[in-house]
Amino acid sequence: MSVNGVPSIEPERLHALRDAGRRIDLIDVRTPAEYRGEHADLAVSVPLGALDPAKVAAARHGSDEDPIYVICRSGARGRKACEEFRNAGFENVVNVNGGTEAWNRAGLPMVRGKSVMSLERQVRIAAGALVFGGAALTVFVHPYWLALPAFVGAGLVFAGVTNTCGMGMLLAKMPWNNACAREVS
Repeated sequence: MSVNGVPSIEPERLHALRDAGRRIDLIDVRTPAEYRGEHADLAVSVPLGALDPAKVAAARHGSDEDPIYVICRSGARGRKACEEFRNAGFENVVNVNGGTEAWNRAGLPMVRGKSVMSLERQVRIAAGALVFGGAALTVFVHPYWLALPAFVGAGLVFAGVTNTCGMGMLLAKMPWNNACAREVS
């Protein structure tokens, strides 16, 4: 199966391969905080912002002929990670269709830790706070503050059109999103 030109696999199929005795290299490219909150039981954390395809390939458990599987929350970051692998010359990468959300919905084994706020939710809160703050400053301080909500709105349109979120990338680098226990070394 392929989604947007990137090979993909259903979570149930990947789990069945593992149950059949196949060695599975599954990397979770979400933020360390998201990974700590919950992750597929066989995943290791390699945040998208710190992804080094050569390092991941060198640390793998399976053979070089076996694919490297990539999972995120819903699939978008996983596709980006697969593209990074391909750009680095590693063609045998497969995205887990639907990500951790689909893995969880399928009732497959999850490791659950401390509940954390998803990166998507953090972006919505930050964008809403900036728009609300800019509007309040426009009314109570000076009309030039209207530029702030306009800038945030333009950023959200850009994020939707390009599927790249600058605010999300910035928030992913924040300290509360960056401590992880089980990463590829």
